[in-house]
Amino acid sequence: MGISDTRTAARPTRRTLALAASALLFLGSAALAAEGSAGSFPARPVKLIVPFPPGGGTDILARPLAQRLGEYWGQPVVIENRGGAGGNLGAAATAKSAPDGYTLLFTPVITLAANQALYKSAGYDAVRDFAAVTMLVSTPNILAVPASLPAKTAAEFLEYVRAQPGQLNFASPGNGTPPHLAMEILERMADVKITHVPYKGTGPAVTDLIAGRVQAMMVNAPVALPYIKSGQLRGLATTSAKRPSSAADLPTLDESGLKGYEADTWYGLFTPTGTPKPVVDKLNADVVRALNSPDIKKLYAEQGAEVVGDSPESASARVRADVIKWRDVINDIGLRVD
Repeated sequence: MGISDTRTAARPTRRTLALAASALLFLGSAALAAEGSAGSFPARPVKLIVPFPPGGGTDILARPLAQRLGEYWGQPVVIENRGGAGGNLGAAATAKSAPDGYTLLFTPVITLAANQALYKSAGYDAVRDFAAVTMLVSTPNILAVPASLPAKTAAEFLEYVRAQPGQLNFASPGNGTPPHLAMEILERMADVKITHVPYKGTGPAVTDLIAGRVQAMMVNAPVALPYIKSGQLRGLATTSAKRPSSAADLPTLDESGLKGYEADTWYGLFTPTGTPKPVVDKLNADVVRALNSPDIKKLYAEQGAEVVGDSPESASARVRADVIKWRDVINDIGLRVD
């Protein structure tokens, strides 16, 4: 009898069950909201993928930003150099990562955009597979030659090439990289032919350029300027529309006679599509804050990089525009990378 009475008293009422169900729904909703919230982000180390080897222009620009973000967040920002296939390996790895903001891609926008046309299958879609955080900086390439080369200006260099058709070589960090495409455009605009020698990264390419084993290279400004200042390389012209403050003594290729030439390298920060908007917005706010801090801005300016720091929406629009721009250029050139 006593047992029977206890069971009757403990039986839950419909009201109790309804309240319990409501509480569970509330807790579930709160948990889901917390997952998409940026309030505690980042709660663990963040991986920053640089899709090129150490020592190149992308790597040089990524490191001070990674350090500053680590200071802001109290979490390490670990750079992972994942080079190969003109940046495709690192970009594809990012696209396939969890969309939570803990894997970021620091890359030239041209790499994402141009590779869509250069490769039969890049392993990702530049527009569909990435959420843009911000455009970071814009840097010119510098047409550089060994100090031993007789040409002192871009015009003299082109005459030197014309006098030796098919006998000179230019280096690049790899097929389809921004320096490669910048030189391809120069060849066509100037109506000259220089044999392309692709390397596995900027470092070994510049080493051979200094030694004179290749005769020219479009070198990203952050890499080129120290060698130009030391006298190991000679800068002939920049690929920018106007002279950067860090290389004001160098004319642009447009000023050098190639009217309308422009092939700056834009760098952007990306995370996989599906990353919660609050996380993307927090990333944007913290990265833009870092870019505009006086010391980082000065450091980038010294390396020829102009800080951008725009919105995710503006950065996404830039990617879409560049996919179209570089597709048209590549198709016109007839360039393909197998």
